[in-house]
Amino acid sequence: MHCWKTINVKKQYGFDRIFMLSSLLVVAVFSLFYVMLEILHDDRLSDDRFAVFLLSFMLLYPVHKSLHFLPLIGYRNRIHFSVKTQFNFMPILSLRIKEPVPKKRFLFALLAPFFILNSLLIAGAFMFPEFGHYFTMLLAYHCGLCLIDLLYIKNLARSPKKALIEETETGYEILVPPATI
Repeated sequence: MHCWKTINVKKQYGFDRIFMLSSLLVVAVFSLFYVMLEILHDDRLSDDRFAVFLLSFMLLYPVHKSLHFLPLIGYRNRIHFSVKTQFNFMPILSLRIKEPVPKKRFLFALLAPFFILNSLLIAGAFMFPEFGHYFTMLLAYHCGLCLIDLLYIKNLARSPKKALIEETETGYEILVPPATI
């Protein structure tokens, strides 16, 4: 296997730029989805269940990370979990792939949280319109979390079909057999 390309979105874009793009995405998704909900449902909004909203907000990130793991469950022996703290208070969950995984499976693992959680949040907003603002905030926050996954997908989309993906200290390596280079 040869390394076709190494991708490190955090180094390529930088923390500040990713944070800014993520923040803009959060504001855009909230604005557009909230306006759409208000047009479709003219129900009174309720601030009941605020504790449930806060708990959902806090659990969204760990659930997001867990959904990355589901498509890779067959490769569980190749995955290492770790918890780091950022800014001395915020726990960051990390999934690290120790051995190569097929590109299609890896892309599916990156997309799984986006489609599963966003679908559930959108459905919840329509099923419980009185709590639509809560679902809208959760949807916007989750879209902001998904930005880095979408940036990786954008970079991986141009790689060879039969590639394998492996994570190293420098980022994700796209490995290809010598015949496909």
